[in-house]
Amino acid sequence: MSFIQDIDRYRPENEQERNDQRQIIEYIRTHPFCLSRKDGVAHITVSVWTVNQTFTKTLMVYHKLYDSWSWIGGHADSNNDLKAVALQELCEETGIADAKLFSDEIFSMELLPVSGHFKDGRYLPSHLHLNITYLAVANETTPLTVNEHENTAVRWFSFEEALSASTEPWMVETVYKKLINKTVRITQ
Repeated sequence: MSFIQDIDRYRPENEQERNDQRQIIEYIRTHPFCLSRKDGVAHITVSVWTVNQTFTKTLMVYHKLYDSWSWIGGHADSNNDLKAVALQELCEETGIADAKLFSDEIFSMELLPVSGHFKDGRYLPSHLHLNITYLAVANETTPLTVNEHENTAVRWFSFEEALSASTEPWMVETVYKKLINKTVRITQ
């Protein structure tokens, strides 16, 4: 099944996801380079909401660009196996190589605005991330490593701590709270 079919069959959690899913589907069907950063207006990104084995903590990185504790993720970079991208990003940003996806199903989706910024000495204009999120489970005792190109710290947080640690109000209110609520429902 293609990533487009996965996105199409996803059952949205709320109004934000219904609207974002519709726009993501519309965009990918009309923009052939949406998996690549060649599309400077919008492109597919993948995030991985990573929890410990008891579903009581989440793994976050201190992201250089956003200057905040955040979830883990990155660009698809022309790879249409979005599940593999999620696990690759998790490994690259935290050092955890043995995490498993909780399910092959998409866990969440969001349109994420990115303000213009400099990266590696080059200006990148404002654009939109068509973000697909998966849920992963990792061993909390696995040693963590920092990817100095992307982040400055990696740490496990209780869900409450994660909400307090992030300095991005929209992400906390719209994304992280939603992900935490979905995670808690899994354990009930």
